[in-house]
Amino acid sequence: MLGSVSSKVLDGTDLPAVLEILDRDPVTNVFVASRVYVAGVDPWRLGGELWGYYESGSLTSLCYAGANLVPVEAGPEAIRSFADRARRQGRRCSSIVGPATAAANLWGLLEPVWGPAREVRPRQPLMVATEPSATVAPDPLVRRIRRDEVDIAMPACVAMFTEEVGVSPLAGDGGALYRARVAELVGAGRAFARIEDGKVVFKAEIGAVTPHACQIQGVWVAPERRGEGLSEIGMAAVLDYALREIAPVASLYVNSFNLPARAAYKRVGFAETGAFMSVLF
Repeated sequence: MLGSVSSKVLDGTDLPAVLEILDRDPVTNVFVASRVYVAGVDPWRLGGELWGYYESGSLTSLCYAGANLVPVEAGPEAIRSFADRARRQGRRCSSIVGPATAAANLWGLLEPVWGPAREVRPRQPLMVATEPSATVAPDPLVRRIRRDEVDIAMPACVAMFTEEVGVSPLAGDGGALYRARVAELVGAGRAFARIEDGKVVFKAEIGAVTPHACQIQGVWVAPERRGEGLSEIGMAAVLDYALREIAPVASLYVNSFNLPARAAYKRVGFAETGAFMSVLF
């Protein structure tokens, strides 16, 4: 029915094949996999469509098309197919994110139609740890943020997002959706902070989670406290929580130009294993 090579929007009947593809590289694919493990493939629950690319009748590649456009296990032919679909649909995403080569190829095909981007980050090292830090002692003051501390956490979360993305998460709806996401992570026990005198001085969240891997995000230190080593001992604490209670592998990706952060993560025990690319609109 699909012919030798084609793509389509996937549905629940495709779930076993989708999971097989995602599990080929559970660390790299953790963002999309985390959504599929919770919501399946139904677009309404998933928060976007999942496109599938077929070769000789077999599903070989995926692309998540929601707030982000994320290619998964996608070679050149799959990227061309996904780009064709994205062009026909028009841009609905706020970013393209994925393994550096695949994301670069996808953006190269879409830029003539969707460009210019607000910012392109061509190389964001993917860093992975499978053991607690052997060199940095975890900060004993880093702990899970309580549900009644969401308002305390919000200023730090907004500051981190604005620094990282370049726009405020409060724009548009006044921050209602962003606050809901922060509250969701807090409620799930995946938001961590060191709080002093009612103010966050270090924070990080464990965003994407599957049985195989998790991804740390939103790492932030209050500007007036930077240079004290809080990021290292804080990350050692979050890594300890992640590996002990959430998944056997913890990952993160960081901007290539952020040399202090890369060095800090390496001292904690993270190793660079690949690279992502982000295109921000």
